[in-house]
Amino acid sequence: ETALTCEPADVGGHDPERLALVAAHRRALRDAVRRLPGRCPGLLTALLSPRDPTYREIARELGISQGCLGPERSRCLGCLRRLLAAEVAAG
Repeated sequence: ETALTCEPADVGGHDPERLALVAAHRRALRDAVRRLPGRCPGLLTALLSPRDPTYREIARELGISQGCLGPERSRCLGCLRRLLAAEVAAG
């Protein structure tokens, strides 16, 4: 289970409409992360993991140097931001 699938603590109680909206947003975010290029899906999923892995562990998992993680994370978040902005603009 990843942070992208965990139930957030602030979903506003047990309001069914609110819970459905939060679930839909989480699905949309998971789907967008999966569509990212290259190592981005694995990197972002690892960074958001509830097991809170270290940069060293993530770098080892992805087979890249620890020094590359920061720039790669920034690039992946930029890609995700652009993807989501385009989807919001498209309606």
